Order: sequence, then structure tokens, then C-alpha cells
Amino acid sequence: MPAITTSSLSDIVFMLLFFFMVTTTMRETENKVVVKLPEATEVAKLERKDLTSYINIGTPVRHLQAQYGNDARIQLNDSFKTVDEIRDFIAAERDAMSEADRQFMTVAIRADENTRMGIVTDVKQELRRCSALKIMYSARKTAE
Repeated sequence: MPAITTSSLSDIVFMLLFFFMVTTTMRETENKVVVKLPEATEVAKLERKDLTSYINIGTPVRHLQAQYGNDARIQLNDSFKTVDEIRDFIAAERDAMSEADRQFMTVAIRADENTRMGIVTDVKQELRRCSALKIMYSARKTAE
């Protein structure tokens, strides 16, 4: 039996490793609320996504509705919170940033299109009290 050459095997392994490192994205948080974004006519792109903190507002996903009900809930990172806990969330997000980047912090609100405006207004009022004034609303762009 002739010997099998393995000289190019390491090149192939490193090429596959590099491919998967480049194409794989890590999901930071798991969505626990259903969010069907409303359509938008004008969309602005975020310059630095690492400076953005997301607040999801909507009804819990189906397998969590037995535990949390059908009312709209606020999701911060991977857990449901109340409006009063937004202040601690914003403070923790600011502390995780460098001093120079704190002024560029953006809060993106992703609210379901059927969410009552009262809960969105409460979130905005609490963000105003926290001095988190750079707010962006996530929406789907309309097909033109």
C-alpha cells in the first residue's frame, strides 16, 4: 500500500477554520418577545453597533406565555424587566463602555407594531430620567 500524503491537510484545516471564524456571528441575547417591526419610510444605519443597547417590547413568545401572560413586556438583555429597572440597565451598559464612548451610547427600542403606546412612552420617560437621550426606533424598511 502506498502512503497517503498529508502535507496539504493542515492547509485545508486552517482554511476551514478561517472560513468559519469569519462567517460565524455570535448572538448576544435571545429574543423572548415577539417583535413584528412596523414599516418605515426612512432608515438610518448605525455607525457602531457595539455602542447600542437594545430594549425589546412585545408579547412573550409562545412557550413563555403560560408563565408571563399575553401582555406586552419589556426585555432587557436576556430577561424581562419593569420600567423601574431600566435605570440600572442603562447604568450597567454605560459602565461597560470606555469613558470616551459613553457620549455616543444609543438606545434602540424595538417595539412590536401592536404594542400599546403607553408602555413605549413609559420607557422613553425613564430613559429621559437616566439622561439616555440618544434613542433610535427599529423598523422594517418598506419595499419600494
